Amino acid sequence: MQQPDARTVVTDYVTLLAAGELDAAIALFAQDATWTYPGGLALSRTWRGKEEIFGEFLGQVGALFAADGLPTITLTHVLADGLQAVAEWTTVGTAANGAAYENRCLGVFTVENGRITAVREYLDTHHVAQTLLA
Repeated sequence: MQQPDARTVVTDYVTLLAAGELDAAIALFAQDATWTYPGGLALSRTWRGKEEIFGEFLGQVGALFAADGLPTITLTHVLADGLQAVAEWTTVGTAANGAAYENRCLGVFTVENGRITAVREYLDTHHVAQTLLA
């Protein structure tokens, strides 16, 4: 049985995440996946393993938003070549401190055997610091 290509897996991941279908989104990651978050923020480092990525990293990010201002994620582009796909999305929400948050994000995803094995994310970390971490 042929595994889905990188473009399909990444598109499915962002779409599921945006729809709030977290369990299905998590299922698209390999157990030992990594997620590298840029910059000099407390969140900036390479997160290792599914539990760390979704339990610690993305869990911390979610807690930075107001309960009634959880971010909406809109996928804008996906380009793929072989095992890699580059996805661009926007994230819009309200920070826990009431600040308006809107950021354009880009992720370079590696997909092997139908599972995401690595993500390198790029975004405006200065905006993150000024809105979510202020």
